[in-house]
Amino acid sequence: MKTSFILLATALAHTTLFADEPTLSFQRLSTVQNGVPADLFAQSAAEIVKFDPITKRMFVVNGATNSIDIFDATDLNEPELIKSVNLTEFGNPNSVAINPNFKANEVAVAVGADNKSLVRGKVVFMNKDGVLLGTPVTVGYLPDMLTYDEKGKTLVVANEGEPDDNYNDPEGSVSIIRINGSRRTHSEVTFTHLTPEDVPGVRITGPKGTTVAKDLEPEYVAIDGNIAFVTCQENNAVAKIHIARNRVLSVMPLGSINHGVLGNAIDGSDRDFDGSSGGGGIIRIANWPIHGLLMPDGIATYTAAIEEGSKKKGTFFVTANEGDAREWGDYLDESRLSTRTLDPSAFPLGSTLKLPVNIGRLNIINTEGLINGTDTHEKLFSYGSRSFSIFDENGKMVFDSGQMIEIYIAENYPDYFNSNHEEGPSLDNRSDNKGPEPEAVEIGVIGNKTYAFIALERFSGIFVCDITNPRDVKFAGFGMNRNLAVEFDEENLTNIAAAGDLGPEGLDFVPADKSPNGQPLLVVANEVSGTTTIYQLSDVIIR
Repeated sequence: MKTSFILLATALAHTTLFADEPTLSFQRLSTVQNGVPADLFAQSAAEIVKFDPITKRMFVVNGATNSIDIFDATDLNEPELIKSVNLTEFGNPNSVAINPNFKANEVAVAVGADNKSLVRGKVVFMNKDGVLLGTPVTVGYLPDMLTYDEKGKTLVVANEGEPDDNYNDPEGSVSIIRINGSRRTHSEVTFTHLTPEDVPGVRITGPKGTTVAKDLEPEYVAIDGNIAFVTCQENNAVAKIHIARNRVLSVMPLGSINHGVLGNAIDGSDRDFDGSSGGGGIIRIANWPIHGLLMPDGIATYTAAIEEGSKKKGTFFVTANEGDAREWGDYLDESRLSTRTLDPSAFPLGSTLKLPVNIGRLNIINTEGLINGTDTHEKLFSYGSRSFSIFDENGKMVFDSGQMIEIYIAENYPDYFNSNHEEGPSLDNRSDNKGPEPEAVEIGVIGNKTYAFIALERFSGIFVCDITNPRDVKFAGFGMNRNLAVEFDEENLTNIAAAGDLGPEGLDFVPADKSPNGQPLLVVANEVSGTTTIYQLSDVIIR
């Protein structure tokens, strides 16, 4: 392993983000997998997980077999597979949710059609023993995520409506399913009535002839009362939906993070040692003239004081700012910065920026920051912000973690900084892409503190912050069940099981009063390794 060095821009030396010890610890209780590790690698065999506090069962989306795997987790140290419910006849399962009404005995699964751009998807219902209930409900195109409201009377589904490789692009939408016993009625909230002028600041950039409704791609849903907040990842926006009225209240643009200012530095090159292939080995987190579009995947909501010192509470939503390129057939909105034309008045040192040792290899969005009518950039945008953010209910940002995540990894895992989840060890491999790649966010309350758990898809760890006060966020802990030193790649998976968890995709927090052992838990589904891990969470005693 090459020696790594951390070279921070002088302006960043003031950071005290990790001066305090963690206040939350992770204890791994168990890890389960349904199948042979090498066969399940990168097959989405554990994509989303939900824990049912009544039956003490885990429901795991297994994309490798188009199934929902049901595990008995009464003994948290040794979960056992009870049943695998194959849903191939309906399509490909993407998400699972458990009705919180303890009388309901109902589990919902979002299932995309095999021909996702031409055939609508379905929501399949089953009981907690895996027996199908009634007829599936037809929803929008490619239902990607679904969640119940707190009473279990309403199910909200994000229908992504992504294109196929010929860029046949169906409309994205949000389905609302109302549940009354065994009776289920479906309404679809669409964006057909919106024009680009109605959604200023929202990224509408598909091929010529696209519409707002076609371009919007609802990805993930969080519910607060009668309002659903829905991420539209590629559009860098959150749609605000009034559930009872089946109505779009707004589509809120999320803006960008300026990586050229203090606190927002990134490592933008995987070859910042000498620019050559294999010339990595330096961690160089610095400020660059790049703006990161947030483009979040996961979203969660919670309640906190609306203003500093106020007793009045309000809704906030938290986003995991992953970023995502569009690559469908011949259409690709991603390019290396070195291949792009830069306006010399905006970038007088453009030729220097384009060097591999700087940010020439950074993938940027080739449809953004252009001088009107040209392919010349007067501003540069990259995918995601390598951070998580907190917004008020109207889309005003009140916090962004900036460089926190990359700094933490650099300080604590310098030999494996920005490693990939599909090979290991792979120092600096993802710096030219989206870094550690915040993928999912889950919120949990322990005692009087509210925590945000952020899944880092590429690095394969869980970054935790105390967000009780959204304006005074504090680092709280880090959990990981990956052995970063294990050598493997897609051609050599003989020892893949020893690598541990790879690619956390889904998180589920279990509060102490609903946990089998009376302690708060975090359950993590890891998409690349196909493993599901149960952690016990504990307060750290500061001496």
